[in-house]
Amino acid sequence: MRIARFSTDEGMSFGVVEENTIAAVAAHPFGELTFTGRRYPLDDVRLLAPILPSKVIAIGKNYADHAREMGGEPPAEPIIFSKPSTAVIGPRETIAYPQRLSQRVDFEGELAVVIGRMVREIPAARAAEAILGYTCANDVTARDLQERDGQWARAKGFDTFCPLGPWIETEVDPSDLAISTSVNGEVRQDARTSQLLHGIPELVEYVSQVMTLLPGDVILTGTPAGVGPLEIGDEVTVSVEGVGDLTNRVVARD
Repeated sequence: MRIARFSTDEGMSFGVVEENTIAAVAAHPFGELTFTGRRYPLDDVRLLAPILPSKVIAIGKNYADHAREMGGEPPAEPIIFSKPSTAVIGPRETIAYPQRLSQRVDFEGELAVVIGRMVREIPAARAAEAILGYTCANDVTARDLQERDGQWARAKGFDTFCPLGPWIETEVDPSDLAISTSVNGEVRQDARTSQLLHGIPELVEYVSQVMTLLPGDVILTGTPAGVGPLEIGDEVTVSVEGVGDLTNRVVARD
């Protein structure tokens, strides 16, 4: 099932994507879904970020090749950091390049986990109970600021630096999915989620030992090798097998 958040002239709603239509649901997508009876052609709605999380927890250097391209060895345990909820945008929304503050902004395509219920200290064996589904993500990063600051909050926290979408896929097995990122149609990243150093159940357990996870919270599982710069005017697409495609264009920040 594909759960989307969308807007029409009537307002914002969650819905279930079925072929070329979307069936609206009442309230939120956590728990049993109640359909309103309203159905819209998919081309007539605007898809939004599929969820607005209370927090986005990201995992650094979770593919060995990416850890090495960043000049280090794969970490023995997950490296976690956060991105603010204000960084979240949806499909087809624009990434604002803060050119007055940064001269190097990179794409980082990732598989994202969407949490479905409140959990704390949940074991990996039960992690699936906490997961609503999966979506595509782009952990956009001001690489020069990351290197300059020595920590990642500013570099990864700009408004628009966390595209998510196009929807939440609830029925995919995330253990071995193709993941790729293309810029202006040219593939720059190409990997499989089976190459994750720390798998999704382990990540949910690890993060929930630190902080309570709430419905709608998002865990970015890490980016593979091949990260690189974006320029104003570029169109970047993150694709995850069985989930979908997330496309955003880069514009100059006002």
